[in-house]
Amino acid sequence: MFFGKKWDPRGRHCFVTGGSSGTGLALAIMLAQHGADVSIVARNEKRLARALRALEAARENPTQILKAYSYSVDTEAGSVAALKAASEPFDGMCPEALFLCAGAARPSYWVEQTEETLRDGMQISYWAQACTALAGSKEMVRQGVKGKIVFVASVLAFFSIVGYSTYAPGKFALRGLAESLQSELQLYDIDVHISFPPTIFTPGYQEENKTKPAITLKIEESDSGLTPQQVAAGIFRGVQNGNFHITTGWIGDTFRASAAGSSPRNSYLLDTLYAGFGYVFLPLWRKTVDLQVQDHREEHYEYLKNCGFLTT
Repeated sequence: MFFGKKWDPRGRHCFVTGGSSGTGLALAIMLAQHGADVSIVARNEKRLARALRALEAARENPTQILKAYSYSVDTEAGSVAALKAASEPFDGMCPEALFLCAGAARPSYWVEQTEETLRDGMQISYWAQACTALAGSKEMVRQGVKGKIVFVASVLAFFSIVGYSTYAPGKFALRGLAESLQSELQLYDIDVHISFPPTIFTPGYQEENKTKPAITLKIEESDSGLTPQQVAAGIFRGVQNGNFHITTGWIGDTFRASAAGSSPRNSYLLDTLYAGFGYVFLPLWRKTVDLQVQDHREEHYEYLKNCGFLTT
């Protein structure tokens, strides 16, 4: 956005799911620091209480409305209830910006999955954001709110590797949903953005490493990752600038530009350079990943025997 006015959250009601910790909380704090009214939503009431205290400490002025709500948002009914509760302090007016940070990864091998774990993976990685977007966009349209919907996916919406068979499909689906809504919601002057953060060093990341396959940990050992504050700053900057696809760092930019298709570009010149670099670099990087996976076969078969999957 070179000539337009940057988006300013000051005085706007921003609704943040997954707002009790990690990127969601970091983003909520940043919005509060910029003068927004902020509603955070998550399931864990103790974490929400701590998060609300952090929000209060970050408020810019005494008139801001800062609230926390305990709801599960992976169904439309749960999302409707959360949005209704958050709208009450504003005389029923729905939030003007939805920041959808809810979700988690539970990495493991494909052959260890069941139908239940596959469905759970989609529930966590896709429906937890899709349902809120559905409920929120309906209210925006009914009330004539020209708002924003911001999805938080993952760089794994551009590619995937061993261990993420229950996580990456949901993030690919989020990207498809965002592409559809970026087009359709122009009918109502509602902006759509989607962020693709890399590894984020959060309590959730520490939890997922407990079940993450050894080969996945090895592939990721050179990944420097980002803090929740760095990711939140990147999302905030991207939304301010009106970017549809939001990435942080040159690696994310390379994947984004290489997989953009017909999506709106952030910068035609820079994206062309990133796409050209990715055309050469990304297949070579993927080849090194595939070689690591192949070299892990013997160790992997031992793992399957030790866990009882293989009996001979």
